[in-house]
Amino acid sequence: MASVDVKVPDIGDFKNVPVIEVLVKAGDVIKADDPLISLESDKATMEVPAPQGGRVAEVLVKVGDKVAEGTPILRMEAENAAAPAPAAAAPAAAVAAPAPAAPAAAPAAQTSAPAAPLHKAPVPAPVDFGGVHASPSVRRLARELDVDLTKVKGSGENGRVTKEDVKAALSGAGAGMAMAATGGGAGIPEIQLPDFSKFGATTLVPMSRIKRISGPHLHRAWLNVPHVTQNDEADVTTTEAFRKELDEVAKSDKKAPYRVSLLPFLMKAAVSALKAMPDFNSSLAASKDALIHKHYYHIGVAVDTPDGLVVPVIRDCDRKGIAEISQELGEISARARAGKLKGEEMQGGTFSISSLGGIGGTSFTPIINAPEVAILGVARAKMAPVWDGKAFQPRLMLPLCLSYDHRVIDGASGARFTRHIAGMMEDVRRLAL
Repeated sequence: MASVDVKVPDIGDFKNVPVIEVLVKAGDVIKADDPLISLESDKATMEVPAPQGGRVAEVLVKVGDKVAEGTPILRMEAENAAAPAPAAAAPAAAVAAPAPAAPAAAPAAQTSAPAAPLHKAPVPAPVDFGGVHASPSVRRLARELDVDLTKVKGSGENGRVTKEDVKAALSGAGAGMAMAATGGGAGIPEIQLPDFSKFGATTLVPMSRIKRISGPHLHRAWLNVPHVTQNDEADVTTTEAFRKELDEVAKSDKKAPYRVSLLPFLMKAAVSALKAMPDFNSSLAASKDALIHKHYYHIGVAVDTPDGLVVPVIRDCDRKGIAEISQELGEISARARAGKLKGEEMQGGTFSISSLGGIGGTSFTPIINAPEVAILGVARAKMAPVWDGKAFQPRLMLPLCLSYDHRVIDGASGARFTRHIAGMMEDVRRLAL
């Protein structure tokens, strides 16, 4: 093993950030991405992960030390390393978005192209227990043990909650402090589970990290946002024929072949609707008496991976054409399936699209990815007889399912929004391709 120094990575403009927790000691064997230390700026608590696996030879910092980008954290004997390893990967903020988010099929919304099957809202940021004074590792432990940190009294410096405090909350008198992060609270009683083993054999299968993170976010969104779902459908017969032409050209691209699905068309149609009705491209202010209108159009696209749903964000969709969006979707979906999405690639979305087109179904109710105020669900397109005034004609109809926050959007606006998207999908000449 080669000896390498691990340094503080790029943490933005922060200088003299205090070390609040050292998570390893000399002799520890660590894996890539294991947390090494916790830092606390005036805006966030963050962990610095290991850039690779190996054995800790010497810890170079202690609690209370102040560090900046490039400060050596520890010296380690790295596995399979012949030269010094690069600085640790970017630190994970306590409230960093997942990854709406951390899935295994390429996004699509039609019957003939690969799809990104979706049926849930995108993956959000982990539960952070509000203003509780605790490091990310303690928060993670609390989530895993189902302990409500807001009810735990910290014994650390300045009232910081430690791992020992969390474990103590599970035993003796502290047991009453434990509460599931995904349930209970707000006066809502927990669902009591029977002993299923009395009825037959059972197996306890741990949920993936992505699902453990997304569960509390979905629960909060469902409880806090008054959802309404508006259903409509678009006649995409002509658009589908045009999509197939573009797809054939894309597949034969000699430099970098890619695929074209209906999803980029839906994203462009959504941008058009968001521009026409800016309340949909907003968030409800914390005071609940104003809207924060966003003048950018970043569309989150839910992608299915083996570990759960993630929602990468395609930025500035108003400035990109169908080909460019299709290429970016292909690339970001591949990284999502490989678990290589960066945190910033799942942040900043203003509107989300969840597609079940590659699986089936006729309609569904997607959960809003708060603090966004609306999400578009898309089911499988199917041929149906449509009356043209003289006779029934076979047309390819695409179901649209729009969930929206009823505090911000009323039913009439929801109907107009879905009609706007349907109109755009029915005549792509109205889209800026």
